[in-house]
Amino acid sequence: MVKESTIKKVDDLIERYPALAVCKEDMKAAVEVICESYRAGHKLIACGNGGSASDAEHVVGELMKGFLLPRKLDKQMEQRFREVCPDSADYFMENLQGALPALSMVNQVALNTAFANDQAPDLSFAQQLLGMGDEGDVLLAISTSGNSTNVIYALDMARAKGVKSIALTGKSGGKIKAKNMADITICVPEDETFKIQEYHLPVYHMLCIAAENEFFGE
Repeated sequence: MVKESTIKKVDDLIERYPALAVCKEDMKAAVEVICESYRAGHKLIACGNGGSASDAEHVVGELMKGFLLPRKLDKQMEQRFREVCPDSADYFMENLQGALPALSMVNQVALNTAFANDQAPDLSFAQQLLGMGDEGDVLLAISTSGNSTNVIYALDMARAKGVKSIALTGKSGGKIKAKNMADITICVPEDETFKIQEYHLPVYHMLCIAAENEFFGE
């Protein structure tokens, strides 16, 4: 059960972007799945192609450090620093921030290029998820068309590994929506790629804001 103030982040988003009201229930479900995963000690893994690859990286950047909140480290962490690295403890406590564990599968250049060359280019995300996805993790799969083959294979692997999946797509949802490939599919109400991406950013910002509020907010 997530906090009321966390779920309210969905309503705050819709107030700013009324057209996203059609995605309200799916966005709420996505917030709940992400928060439940983090509460159980798991991580979020993101992927996408082109602009969506940049979005996957963006998501990781917002989750792994402070976004809107300061995320001060707790006394237990401070005590541990003072035990094992006392000379660095003050500097660490002053500057480090609490993290929500997240990984992007698009920045593994050596692995992705080697696997694409030696095996199958459209299975590079699936290969990574096979190696690092754990049951209870969340895959955030971003595809404006909903038809990206490598993203679809990643969603297949998520089901095989017991990884929860959230797809972020356009209005039609493509094959991902038609075949119910993700646990949750957020279909923003646009058809053109650049317009879909213009909605994707505030949606994933909201997901990051909600997760941060759940674990570091009041």
